[in-house]
Amino acid sequence: MITRSLPYEGLLHEIVEHNGVLYLGGIVPENAGLDMTGQADDVLHQLKTLLAGAGSDLSCVLQVTIFMAELADKAAFNEVWKRYFTANHLPARAAVGVADLGPGVRLELTAIAARR
Repeated sequence: MITRSLPYEGLLHEIVEHNGVLYLGGIVPENAGLDMTGQADDVLHQLKTLLAGAGSDLSCVLQVTIFMAELADKAAFNEVWKRYFTANHLPARAAVGVADLGPGVRLELTAIAARR
């Protein structure tokens, strides 16, 4: 089983593996001062990096949940999404509007992926 704790929290894991399935906790932008395009690129790049570190990749992503401070930002998010996920592999996905993700944070992402 893979578990990686977030160094600044100590109360949760950023990845947990169970029976070959990777569960990735809330990924938020490292720079909350960016616009939606920048924040989307940041979290999707983090997702790609975390998966690589766990022996997987974006082609193994099964499901993604995106929490957005403004659902009006969905079109901007989708433009970045298309750079990471192609028509050859589109995971199941949901976008949820939320009231507050923290100062300047426009989105948070969770994912479920298979181990490669």
